[in-house]
Amino acid sequence: MNPLVRRTWAVSGETPVLKTRTRSWKNLSGIGGLTLSPGRHRTGLLLDLYRESIKQPQAIEFLRHLLQHLRGHILLLWDRLSVHRGKKVATFVEQHPRLHVEFFPPYAPELNPIEYAWSWMKMGPLANKPIFDLDDLDEQVQQTHDQIIKKQQRLKGFIRAAKLPMRFNL
Repeated sequence: MNPLVRRTWAVSGETPVLKTRTRSWKNLSGIGGLTLSPGRHRTGLLLDLYRESIKQPQAIEFLRHLLQHLRGHILLLWDRLSVHRGKKVATFVEQHPRLHVEFFPPYAPELNPIEYAWSWMKMGPLANKPIFDLDDLDEQVQQTHDQIIKKQQRLKGFIRAAKLPMRFNL
C-alpha cells in the first residue's frame, strides 16, 4: 500500500523518508454521499467502505443505508458509473418511491460535490501517511470521516465548490 505523497516540510538538509511496505493489489473501495437537509441547515457525509470493487449489490446496500438514515424523499444525484445505471439498482430504486435519481452529465466530475470530498480526504488528512494494510487504511479513512462530519462549513464548501445551480444559498 503506497501512500499518496505530497510535498511536505522538513528540517533543512534532511530529506523526509516515508517508509511503507511493498506494493499490494488489494484495494479499499468507497461509496459515499453528501447529504443536505430539507431546510438546508445541516449537511452530512455518509460513507461505506468495501474490500472489493463497488458493484450493484454494494450500491444497493448504500441506498438501503440512505433510506435508513434519512427521512422523507431523497433526491440522489449520481455520476454515470455503470453500476449506478444497472438493472438491479434501477429495480431497487423503482421499488422505493422515496428515492428520486438524477444523473450528472457525462464526464462532469466538477459538478459532483462528493468528488471534492474525496479529493480533500486524499490530498489532506490521508496524504503522506504510511499505510501498512487494508485494516490500517480503513481505520484512517473512518477517522477522517468521523472528523469531517463535525465540520459543517467544510461539508457545505464541497457543495458550494461544485457550483450546482440551486435555488438557495448555503
